[in-house]
Amino acid sequence: MSAIQTVDELAASAEAGGEPPAELSGPLKALWLTKADRWDDAHDVAQDLGSKLGDWIHALLHLIEGDLGNSAYWYSRAGQTQPAAAQIDDEWRKIAQAALSGS
Repeated sequence: MSAIQTVDELAASAEAGGEPPAELSGPLKALWLTKADRWDDAHDVAQDLGSKLGDWIHALLHLIEGDLGNSAYWYSRAGQTQPAAAQIDDEWRKIAQAALSGS
């Protein structure tokens, strides 16, 4: 089990820099890399997850990138609704909570 238990702990760890904790699950690692502004690394991890949660993270990454069409496609695959670009931080937190709760 990860030492990171909350969304705030995940965000703080990513914002501190360095490398993601080794014990993070794939989705949490992708979210950690996203928060650390390591888009390419986060994209590689999210793309390889092969799950609705991975698709949701992938969608968020394309939203961050400003590629709304690609983002909408991945949101559709994830069964989620694409938020406005102004809601990126709230969306990251929502996905992180789902990943932490095992959804």
